[in-house]
Amino acid sequence: MAAAVGGFGGSKKLVEIFYDVVSPYSWLGFEVLCRYRQHWSIELRFRPAFLGGIMKETGNQPPAMVPKRGEYMMKDIKRMAKYYHVPMQIPKDFFGSVIRKGSLSAMRFITAVDMTQPQFLEPVSRELWMRIWFRDEDITQPESILAAAEEAGLPSALAQKLLAMTSTPEVKNRLKETTEEALKYGAFGMPAVVAHVNGEAHLFFGSDRLELLGNVIGEKWLGPVPAASKPRM
Repeated sequence: MAAAVGGFGGSKKLVEIFYDVVSPYSWLGFEVLCRYRQHWSIELRFRPAFLGGIMKETGNQPPAMVPKRGEYMMKDIKRMAKYYHVPMQIPKDFFGSVIRKGSLSAMRFITAVDMTQPQFLEPVSRELWMRIWFRDEDITQPESILAAAEEAGLPSALAQKLLAMTSTPEVKNRLKETTEEALKYGAFGMPAVVAHVNGEAHLFFGSDRLELLGNVIGEKWLGPVPAASKPRM
């Protein structure tokens, strides 16, 4: 994979974010990196993957499954959301919405969007995060996914077509391949941010390593909402 991408005034470093909309920390990292496209010389590439697959392959488990870690996480999400200016609320039935239901159907839909309508990848991902992590709404049922697609501006007929694609081997395999690629980089959770610098891939885990990411790619960290950059929610 190329370490840099040609652009005006020189080359841009490739930064990939592997994410799953069931992950609140993925949303935080996603939004902040979106803001930094205006400030850092990077090509930001969205890589929708399946967190459940990564957990299974690495033997990891959700932080909330460890009691004390879960208690900390509930407080930490609120602090991080405020700091990063992301309107996040913890679902009332956290285990039901996040752990039990999961995100496979949502991530297959996002993958179908990525494969055929990539211009909608960012807004569709954001709307699904808004459903589960702001409005405490379902992201697993077809009508829920279609509602998020409509909010993102996808025409209804096109959204229905993409929903039908989620049961095809092409979409299932693409999601599996992207998840496997994240694992090859060393991912064990999400978000997994990979920066390509001088032919070397640098993995950063979580949404609280973005200042360090900037240092590695030779860019300055300007805080969670850099000047002239507004949150899109």
